[in-house]
Amino acid sequence: MITLNVVCRMCQRPEAVEVDPVDLDRWRNRLALAQDAFPYLTADERELLISRTCPTCWESMVGQD
Repeated sequence: MITLNVVCRMCQRPEAVEVDPVDLDRWRNRLALAQDAFPYLTADERELLISRTCPTCWESMVGQD
């Protein structure tokens, strides 16, 4: 596993996400969708990787479910 330090594009707060490097490579090369490449991550962690938006900022932008 490797640790990615992802900085939220809204609040600039860094978040650490641990992923398998093989899965990261598959996702970056568009061989798998985030939910398929990282089934072990939470939805919030996957969204952080996709949009670079932390859960707090995401909720303030789109509201709760």
